[in-house]
Amino acid sequence: MGRYGTIDYPVWAKRGFLLGLGLFVVGAMGEIVGHTVLGTLPDPTNTILFDFEVLGVLLGLLSPLIFGIVLPLTE
Repeated sequence: MGRYGTIDYPVWAKRGFLLGLGLFVVGAMGEIVGHTVLGTLPDPTNTILFDFEVLGVLLGLLSPLIFGIVLPLTE
């Protein structure tokens, strides 16, 4: 048993990356489809979709780094 219990690091890294990718795709497609269908989106909707994109990129980049490299090295 490691320092952080029995965490399956490869699974967490893959799931975090896929969650980040999903958030990015939802945000990007929401903006593209929303602007195509509705023309202009309300400001709160634009903000939420932009936040999805940013959080998706951050999560997609940081979870493999944290769960794939940093935490296994600290055990």
